[in-house]
Amino acid sequence: MHLLLTAGHTSDYTGARCLLPHLSNAKHLIADRGYDANWLITALKQRGVKPCIPPRKNRKTRRGYNKTLYKQRHNIEIMFGRIKDWRRIAMRYDRCAHTFFSAICLAATVIFYLKE
Repeated sequence: MHLLLTAGHTSDYTGARCLLPHLSNAKHLIADRGYDANWLITALKQRGVKPCIPPRKNRKTRRGYNKTLYKQRHNIEIMFGRIKDWRRIAMRYDRCAHTFFSAICLAATVIFYLKE
């Protein structure tokens, strides 16, 4: 598992580019419209990963995606919601990136442990 914390104003593409070499042998990658870039879709297909990314609304050539599989993305959103239930994370009390990231990792670990 690889986790990456970027600045709030950083583009989604930057994080995707950093994590792409560490991608596991997944069959599909589900992402939102923020990750709709030709270079990313090409890189995923070269790795044998099927992208499930809806096209941006301003795209001239529409690209298809699996709408049934895309509905599974709600699990990711639920996890972000659970992490934001932790007041320390939601209010961003920690100003240092390493302390904030540690709080996120701790919250994710506790949430995972309690789910089992």
